[in-house]
Amino acid sequence: MTRGNQRELARQNNMKKQSDSVKGKRRDDGLSVAARKQRTRRSCSRSRKKANEKKEEPK
Repeated sequence: MTRGNQRELARQNNMKKQSDSVKGKRRDDGLSVAARKQRTRRSCSRSRKKANEKKEEPK
């Protein structure tokens, strides 16, 4: 009967891994909503600036 027990334990471990996975969930980084928005805003502005600089470069 060990085989049945191993299957049950494997099922339980798999269910635990799936419920603990971060996929589809926001990671808790300890930031408030305002701080998270500010971080995102900074990141987007850097990306825009980099894209604009790339467009302005003469070829």
